[in-house]
Amino acid sequence: MITKIYCSVNPLSMRAGIWLREVDGLLHLRALAARCSVQQLRMSEPVGVANTTVDVAALDLEIDHRRDEPLRSSEPKNTAFSDERKKSLGARYYYGIIFLLMNLVAWFVRDYGQKVLPELHYLKSCGSGGIACFQTMGVLRVSLGCFMFFFLMFLTTLNTRKLRDVRNIWHSGCWVVKFFILMGSMTAPILFPSNLIHLYGEFARVGAGIFLVLQLISVIQFIAWWNNHWMPDGESKQSCSIGLVMSTIFYVASVGGIIMVWKFYASGQSLNIFFITWTGILLVVMLVVSLHSKVNRGLLSSGIMGSYIVFLCWSAIRSEPTIQNSNMQKQGSHHDWLTVLSFLIAIFAIVIATFSTGIDSESFQFRKDEVQLEDDVPYKYGVFHLVFSLGAMYFAMLFICWNLEHTTRKWIIDVGWASTWVKIINEWLAATIYLWILISPVVRQAKVMDHEEARENS
Repeated sequence: MITKIYCSVNPLSMRAGIWLREVDGLLHLRALAARCSVQQLRMSEPVGVANTTVDVAALDLEIDHRRDEPLRSSEPKNTAFSDERKKSLGARYYYGIIFLLMNLVAWFVRDYGQKVLPELHYLKSCGSGGIACFQTMGVLRVSLGCFMFFFLMFLTTLNTRKLRDVRNIWHSGCWVVKFFILMGSMTAPILFPSNLIHLYGEFARVGAGIFLVLQLISVIQFIAWWNNHWMPDGESKQSCSIGLVMSTIFYVASVGGIIMVWKFYASGQSLNIFFITWTGILLVVMLVVSLHSKVNRGLLSSGIMGSYIVFLCWSAIRSEPTIQNSNMQKQGSHHDWLTVLSFLIAIFAIVIATFSTGIDSESFQFRKDEVQLEDDVPYKYGVFHLVFSLGAMYFAMLFICWNLEHTTRKWIIDVGWASTWVKIINEWLAATIYLWILISPVVRQAKVMDHEEARENS
């Protein structure tokens, strides 16, 4: 049960209130009563219920009876909660390492599995010559095992709210048990028939798309937070100047990116010209809308989003098979250090994107005003593991280039027309959602005004 109290002589308390837990609310009420008179200290009630005055004398009598027990137990509880919180925060990195290892296993099975694991040729589920356990199908089997592990963790930690919950111990510890579960999850898909793995591949396309949407929401929320953090408040000149400098940097980067992409990829490529031109138009539209007098959201958020969509445009064009084939011809048939480095950076980018989206549980909450209590979990475990399970589908699609019939090549990731269009659609969706976030308050305000005018006229 939560109790809200306020002191009428304190403007800040009247505006925001003071949220207290009932278990130790008596001591807090008495502490607040010391700053206010008995007549000014009142309990907030639902609308339509009269306010009641707090009897400070009764509070003193009640505190005398309960004083010793809370004081003796509060410090050990605080220490226990602090230790559990540290374990919970540290557990995130262990799961991130597991996810990174699964990415590396998928790459190894795809490119070198046939040579290193010849024993799989004898499994019936792997088909003739074991081809159904390597290359594209091998990646899907590893992805399915990773998905099974994290989805099981999602089911067993869903709605975990308190650090004293048994499921919190399961999330943050029991690593030996989870190791055997992970091994079982990775082994079981090897025995599944090829038809089931192919069905999972179709399902993984949808899951990877959902992951991209969640990642996009997380990115937009981060941009909004960043903009609010550096938004000038009329009191801090430093905040205004830093925000202006950062806005300039992001817009220069966006325009410079458009120019560079045009220079290197627009020559004789009508589709690329369309992609780059449309990205430039979106950049201008976001700038104009953000500066409109009715919106007035400043330049920083639109500058960051502009840089993001320019990056998506560049990444989409880089995924075109014609561009990659041209690069391979220039570099020769061998894989030079730049190709290997780009591949490894892409894998780490997948892991970082999944990790950052998973820990950003606040972006997916329906209520943004929930108060973080001392014994609450530091992040939503269910959201964390669900994002990682969808991330398992996402890395599978990148390794097979979103095409279940794709013939994989060594040291190549996320290349193909399917990958190109996925990134372009993601860019357009990002710009659309961002523009709607800018104009939606204006639209809602206009609807409210129209409704009020219609009611007055009637």
